[in-house]
This record gives sequence, structure tokens and C-alpha cells, in this order.
Amino acid sequence: MAEVELAADCSRCFGLCCVVPSFAASADFAIDKPAATPCPNLAQDFRCGIHTELRPRGFAGCTAYDCFGAGQRVSQVTFGGVDWRSAPETAAQMYAVFPVVRELHELRRHLGEAARLVAGTDLAVKVSALDAEVEAHAAGTPVALQEVDLARVGAAVGALLATVSLGSRSGGGGPGPDLSRADLVGSDQRMRDLRRASLRGALLLGADLRGVDLGRTDLLGADLRGARLDGADLSGSLFVTGPQVASARGDGATRLPRELARPDHWT
Repeated sequence: MAEVELAADCSRCFGLCCVVPSFAASADFAIDKPAATPCPNLAQDFRCGIHTELRPRGFAGCTAYDCFGAGQRVSQVTFGGVDWRSAPETAAQMYAVFPVVRELHELRRHLGEAARLVAGTDLAVKVSALDAEVEAHAAGTPVALQEVDLARVGAAVGALLATVSLGSRSGGGGPGPDLSRADLVGSDQRMRDLRRASLRGALLLGADLRGVDLGRTDLLGADLRGARLDGADLSGSLFVTGPQVASARGDGATRLPRELARPDHWT
């Protein structure tokens, strides 16, 4: 797997996550902000002026965001350290490629996990080859990045991850229930056996998962906003990311995969 940073380093980014996305005033954001417009809290040094107060100031959505290293790559590699303020003619192109690289990096993050799961098997070759293809796209020029067919690349990665997931979940008595894309908003899942289940793309907003064992449970793309994870065991969950965890509610007893940090706002 090509060694590329897949975690954000805001000190080497031009505040792209504070400029490129749009957001609407809601429980996650205190204000409306159009796309390709700097947030009023973005300082001249490209750092957030209220970083230590984001949640109490109404910007909880910012604390659950991760660019997977796309910010510093676009800033320092794709555009060679030339920022959009000093070279405004680069702004539109920089804003266009940032979400592309972010998605490619997220795909690579999942492929990295898949590589660990299938190490030493025939599937490992396929995972490595697809990872190399995704990385080649991410390393492209600004023009090439805007021409990447993200739907095709994402579908190819998704299909391979599904194969890896099924193989990983099939041990110990076979896979659990298939709840892919299920609407479980606000539901109480505490009495359900979700071990080795597929919750791919499931809507779990506000769901009660307190104390639930999610061992070998596929959480790829599951919406965990506001979900209760107090005491839940996600240490063996598949394809769960930091943004998913940060958007949920947990506590000191929640067990997470070792590569994920416990969100600061959890009690």
C-alpha cells in the first residue's frame, strides 16, 4: 500500500474544509455558509479562530469532520504550497479537486483495513491492485483529478469491500443479519444480536446501541449521528471511521478500534 497520510494535518492545509463545503444552520452548524466561501471563523493563518469552542459555539459538525489527509495533500502537493489567498486564480480549481481527493483518500483508508483483513490470501492481490489504482488517481494533476469518475471508482472499491466483509463476517457461525441501508432511526437495538451483521449504509440516527457488541459488524457508510454507543464494543467493527464515531454519543466504556481516537466531547 502506498504510504500516504490518511489523517488530517490542519497545520499544513489552507483551511479547505472551512471553505469548500456548504452548510446550513442546524444542530450541527450555527450559521448558513455557501460552498466555496470561507467560514467567518477562518483566520488569516488558515486556522479556526474558535477551534477550542466549536461545540459550545454551535459548530458540532466541524468536530466530526475528517478530510482523511486530503487537505494537506491538495495544499502542499497538488498545488505545491501555493494558497488560494495569495494566488486567487487557483481557488476554483483547488476547491474542485479537494472533495475528489478526500473521497479517494477515504476509499484508500478502507482498502488499507481490507488489506489487513485479507493478508496472505488471494484477495490481498486484488486489494493491493485496486489501492494502487485509487492512489494513482489521487496523485493526479488538478485537471486529471477533475476528470476522475468517482462513481466508477467508488463502485469498484465498494464491491471488493463487500467481498472482504462477507468473508470476515462468515466465521463463527456465518454472517449476522443483513441490515444494509435499513431505516433504524431512533430504534432500540439493545436486545438484538448485531455481531457479524451488515449495517452498510444503515440509518442509525439517534438509535440506542448502548452495550451492544458490534464485533465484526460492517459499518461502512452507516449514519451514526446521535446514536448512543455508551458501553458498546466497536473494537472489532469493520470499516468504521472517525467521523462516524465523532457524530455519535459514547462514554469511557465504549470500546473503539485501536486506530480511532476517542472523541474529546464524549464523557
